Amino acid sequence: MKSSGRAIAEHRFEPERLQDVLEFLKRTRSELRMLRKVRVSREWVRIFDVNGDWFEVSGVGYADADVVAVLKAVNTPFNPETIHQPVPDEFKEFLTSRRYAWAADRVM
Repeated sequence: MKSSGRAIAEHRFEPERLQDVLEFLKRTRSELRMLRKVRVSREWVRIFDVNGDWFEVSGVGYADADVVAVLKAVNTPFNPETIHQPVPDEFKEFLTSRRYAWAADRVM
């Protein structure tokens, strides 16, 4: 599948170094416009903006436990119980529209 955008940055995931990936996502986030979607394969996670530009975390995919933290770091709505299930497609795709509700932490 071809995209009209370009790769802005890449980071190689190393086991036991999840914090490095989260720092990479935080640091490179400002280089993209508003986030639009996330694609997750068995080997990489790509985060796309509205212009089609993206950054990639290679070495981690939907089968890995650490992908949950990566997806949460970029506000991706997904089901943590089913994210690890294999699919026949090349990747899974999610829109990045999740927002924190202002009263989510209040008890009524």
